Amino acid sequence: MFAPEGPTLRELAVQALSSVERGYDLLAPKFDRTPFRTPGPVLEAVGSLLEKTGPYEDGLDLCCGTGAGLDVLARVCRKTVTGVDFSAGMLALARQHAPNAAPRPAWVRADARALPFTAAFDLVVSFGALGHFLPAELPALFGQVRSVLRPGGVFALPVFAPPRPGSGAFWTLLGFDAAMRVRNTVWRPPFVMYYRAFRFGDVLRELERAGFRVELHALPEFGRRADGSPRARVVAARRLP
Repeated sequence: MFAPEGPTLRELAVQALSSVERGYDLLAPKFDRTPFRTPGPVLEAVGSLLEKTGPYEDGLDLCCGTGAGLDVLARVCRKTVTGVDFSAGMLALARQHAPNAAPRPAWVRADARALPFTAAFDLVVSFGALGHFLPAELPALFGQVRSVLRPGGVFALPVFAPPRPGSGAFWTLLGFDAAMRVRNTVWRPPFVMYYRAFRFGDVLRELERAGFRVELHALPEFGRRADGSPRARVVAARRLP
């Protein structure tokens, strides 16, 4: 799962026993050589979709990490792109890897639950960040996203269908979440990172309650499941007036 230059087992253990912020500061130098980084095909597929649903003027990457999603924003936003994350280590890597093409990205260190922006964006994207929030935090998180979007602006996040029950991927994710729950029961500070914390319907319902109209766009690049449903979609939540 990890490239040879990726983190060692000891480094991952130290990260996992830290807070979320401190853990990602430690992981940052090797994060892009782990399976936690959003894969290129996902970024490409989301970028292609947003090019069709745009144009957009100003974009924000929520929980931007090392900046992989900024390439998507640079493709579809004509004026400004901004990355926000609460890990100083991840932002430092993002600055190093920032694309030279216009619009040049800006970087802001902040917690997604207390965003320091007005309604300044037409597009907010997030790649894999929901696992760092507990279900009870969704209303406040989505409220923050709504507050930084202009009326009619879009909050876009890719979601993948869960693995088939009984498959290797199913048991891997279930085991990971179980291990994290045990860790957070016996160790402080907590490290919130779960792969199966939310049901898809819960996310859609909370987005609507927060004042969004939700649209679903299939990503055909990832095919369909046996029942005909798409393996991957983009949730495009448009802020209502």
